[in-house]
This record gives sequence, C-alpha cells and structure tokens, in this order.
Amino acid sequence: MTESESPRFEYAPVVVLPVQDGERPFRLVEIHGELAGKAFSIEDVYEYAFALGLKGADLDDPEKVRWVGGDQYSWNVRHWRK
Repeated sequence: MTESESPRFEYAPVVVLPVQDGERPFRLVEIHGELAGKAFSIEDVYEYAFALGLKGADLDDPEKVRWVGGDQYSWNVRHWRK
C-alpha cells in the first residue's frame, strides 16, 4: 500500500474538552492540539474558532470542532450518583 492509498486520519482543529467544576464552570479549548484557553460559554468557543478562521456554522461540523464530554449546549457539571 502506498502513502496515497493509505487512509488519512484528520483531527478537528478545535477540541472542546468536558466541563470543569469551578466557581464558574468552564471548558478548556484546544486549537491544533495547543491549549487556547477557557470557555465559559459557547460565545467563548466562537471567539476561539473565529480567531482560527472558522465561521459560526462550523461549530456544528465534527470535522472542524470536536465536543468531548457533551455537546455545545453542555455547560454545567453533572454530578452522577452511584
């Protein structure tokens, strides 16, 4: 198999990690594998994505943004019972 025939794995340039507990819950945002900062709401993710050159609608595209531990509407820490 040549390199051109091998499958390519593309990673989303923006990764939004699970909600972290704090005085104000937040999610860490990575851009191209580097920590970009904290997002306290979807608006913060829009700002990081915009700085990367992505438009708002791109936040729904899994090839552009990967949401870990919840979707773009998950901004509260869930405390699970055992």
